[in-house]
Amino acid sequence: NRTGVHGFAIRCVTTPPTRLTCVNSCDLGSATPSLEPVQDGFEFDERVVDRFDHCPAAPVVAKAVQRIVQRRGGQVADYEARRTMMVDTQIRPSDVTKFPIIDAMLSVPRERFVPDDLREAAYVGENIVLSEGRVLLEPRTFAKMLDALDIQPNESVLDIGCGLGYSAAVLAKLAGFVVAVEQDEQQADEAQTALSELSLDQAVVVSGFLSEGAAKSGPYDVILIEGAIEVLPSNISSQIKDGGRIAAIFAEGDLGVVRIGHMRDGQLHWRFAFNAGAPVLSGFEKKPSFAL
Repeated sequence: NRTGVHGFAIRCVTTPPTRLTCVNSCDLGSATPSLEPVQDGFEFDERVVDRFDHCPAAPVVAKAVQRIVQRRGGQVADYEARRTMMVDTQIRPSDVTKFPIIDAMLSVPRERFVPDDLREAAYVGENIVLSEGRVLLEPRTFAKMLDALDIQPNESVLDIGCGLGYSAAVLAKLAGFVVAVEQDEQQADEAQTALSELSLDQAVVVSGFLSEGAAKSGPYDVILIEGAIEVLPSNISSQIKDGGRIAAIFAEGDLGVVRIGHMRDGQLHWRFAFNAGAPVLSGFEKKPSFAL
């Protein structure tokens, strides 16, 4: 059994431990994988290795590779191949097969929308921390939300909590117009710069409180919330067109539940979509109740 990223191979215990050893077998699905060096210094098997994201040790592997690359002063190349691997091992197996979504996620450079020191982990199948309490949603969660929303080319989309702009970039490939809201002004500026560099002019980033949305450009056909919520503020639901949809991760204990809401005659009707997790966004928390 073998796991790794393009350009590097990291051997598991089922093969001779000559470089890095995965101390949990990939086939066992351990919840707490880790890596240990078997000798001082690291040598690389410079071959393309598939199915990286099926290994439970993937997040640890990515961090190890990142440290190694930084120490060597080199770079791991071929992000395009990693995008293909992400789609083939994370998106398609999750029953997301609509061509517009697949095409968008193959064409948008995800590594461009993460902090520079996390670019080597950009395609790992987990949430990537952007700042305190904020993440870039894992590819599977994001793709399944897009699939459930079924965004059309003539529709307008409000993207709440776009971070460094990845979600807005993908949405710009699917929709007619995208307004992305980001509370962190620096992240908002970086997101707009990245979108402009990629000529995604149908997406615009505005800086403001996430819980306020962007009413000036609304109402919207679709609203996508890039993080978990405990409650949905009424001023967000009021920005959905009649017949429109909204996707959100509802925080429920240790688990999160993605629900899709459909607006009909001024009322939101929610249905379960799948399970996923993310930090609760500022402004979307339950207000504490007090009893006398």
